[in-house]
Amino acid sequence: MDFYAYLLRCADGTYYAGHTDDLDTRIGEHQSGALPGYTQSRLPVELVWADRFPDRDSAFAAERQIKGWSRAKKEALIRGDRAAVRRLASRAVLRDAASSGSAAPQDERSQAGLSSHAHPEEGPSEGEGPSRRTAPAIVLVRPQLGENIGKAARAMLKFGLTDLRLVSPRDGWPNPAAGPAASGADVVLEQARVFDSVAEAVADCVHVYATTVRKRGLVLPVVTPEEAAREMHGQAGRSAILFGAERSGLETDEVAVAGKILTVPINPDFGSLNLAQAVILVAYEWSKGQSLAMPTDVDEAEPRASHEQLEGLIGQFDRALEEAGYFFPPDRTPATKRTLRTILTKAGWSNREVQALRGMVGTLTRPRRR
Repeated sequence: MDFYAYLLRCADGTYYAGHTDDLDTRIGEHQSGALPGYTQSRLPVELVWADRFPDRDSAFAAERQIKGWSRAKKEALIRGDRAAVRRLASRAVLRDAASSGSAAPQDERSQAGLSSHAHPEEGPSEGEGPSRRTAPAIVLVRPQLGENIGKAARAMLKFGLTDLRLVSPRDGWPNPAAGPAASGADVVLEQARVFDSVAEAVADCVHVYATTVRKRGLVLPVVTPEEAAREMHGQAGRSAILFGAERSGLETDEVAVAGKILTVPINPDFGSLNLAQAVILVAYEWSKGQSLAMPTDVDEAEPRASHEQLEGLIGQFDRALEEAGYFFPPDRTPATKRTLRTILTKAGWSNREVQALRGMVGTLTRPRRR
């Protein structure tokens, strides 16, 4: 199987790097807006460069490397100007000062760990605001079941988090059971990275929180998810949140890596949460400081019925009920019709719903033989 690293140019002039094993499908998802995240809000996007690699690790390494490049170096790559790419690398460019959309300062002399914490759906650090830079990494320590990893990824993406890190997953990685459980959050799983220790997983993070219901003998400040989210939004530097194995949680030495303990008040007689539940609690609190889309009351594809359409529905009901002898006694007819009007107008029907109701009433008054 072939893998690809690719570079997109977004409508706002920024660049987005990613990798995939199905280039045509992935680019189509970006261009249609089907992938939530960086490119979805910057349409249209254009594929400007892609290259083939023999395995996923090589493609991911290329993506990470390109993410850290300055705008000038990315554009040299797009042009196929290898001499310019080498020249810019030899100058150890930290930032393309001429470009307001260039990547955040990174030393191109050290490419091995370049932007390794960044996820493609968060964009390549180009044009990022403060809230994006503070998006925390979710670190699952010794996770046991692939299904739980997938559910945690689903919880993350629902609330705008994409940086998933795994420390010594019991069944290795990738895990085929994770995909179905993620219910479409494949982009999180694809970019998940594996580490041998908690210290390695949070090496690029400034603020580390350990989720546990027990202090384990450590003298550490304790915060709620709401307090932690407020801190993460207000402080500089990347944050990480540690979640322990399903059976035993975090060990004392793992908690000790953190600067604070994150916990919630729960029933002392039933104190355990499953992994995805714990992740979603924290992700939801963090999302309150983000501009995430809220579901609309009425689907935009189904506009509200107009007053004229409602009047047509009400008139059809009036005629059908009149013919059926419903309005009795006569002196109560005006009040009954007002009640009917109130019922039919306050529901907020869509065009499709009004048409469906009119079809039902019509069939009741003029039954059809099937």
